[in-house]
Amino acid sequence: MRRALPQLVRRWHVLALVRQHDPQLSALGITQIEGDLDRPETLTRLAGISDAVIHSAPPPPQGTDDTRTRNLIATLQRGKSLPRQLVYISTSGVYGDCGGAWVSETRSPAAQSARAARRVDAEHRLRRFGRQPGRHCRVSILRAPGIYAADRLPLERLHKRLPLMLHAEDSHTNHIHADDLGRACIAALARGRANRAYNINDDSSLLMGEWFDALADAFALPRAPRLPREEVRRLVPPLQWSFMNESRRLDNSRMKQELRLRLRYPTVAAGISAVL
Repeated sequence: MRRALPQLVRRWHVLALVRQHDPQLSALGITQIEGDLDRPETLTRLAGISDAVIHSAPPPPQGTDDTRTRNLIATLQRGKSLPRQLVYISTSGVYGDCGGAWVSETRSPAAQSARAARRVDAEHRLRRFGRQPGRHCRVSILRAPGIYAADRLPLERLHKRLPLMLHAEDSHTNHIHADDLGRACIAALARGRANRAYNINDDSSLLMGEWFDALADAFALPRAPRLPREEVRRLVPPLQWSFMNESRRLDNSRMKQELRLRLRYPTVAAGISAVL
């Protein structure tokens, strides 16, 4: 989200909810409001002050509900006026494992991890918020897959030599450069439709092993060893396996047609080249 701030401050008076004061935000001319989505009593200053909201906070690490989104909505509803629009950064993990099928936004969520289930809860809460009669707020949901940038590359995994699956058993994976995700937020503020979900991903169609091979080759690192799927499941951490075990290919047609977003990094090859 920080990558979108230089563009946002040229068009908006930007206020940021922060747990503690951040000098970098001050340097951009951003007004900071200290508060914590886990402590609703600290959020009272948020009510009725925004024309638009970008909600990028992840759900809490435990439980089945996104209490942070619940607290945010409750605070916004106490204001004399609601924001005219709200953009929420969700995750493509809400779809669960799709067996490598192409997935559009019309597919019903089928989260298979508690982490993704909390995102589904957040989406449902925000959709209800956007549908409430008499007090309209246009809610747009951006479902992002693996986010990468120069400071967000999984090179440590390659250094650790953790195994990947054999090509024939591998999972499809999806990606978006952090800069393009920030630009998607701005596009959604301008053109996102009410209670509409958008897959925010580039045009790459890669297996997970192909993604890590591309990183290894670009950074002159040894490629990860390949093993049968069940052996990999036993050797990698459970959290990492939860990502590896889900396979889907995201259709980004709606993003291009409705948000009219032209990606700066349309493939991971372009993104890696820019990093280098």
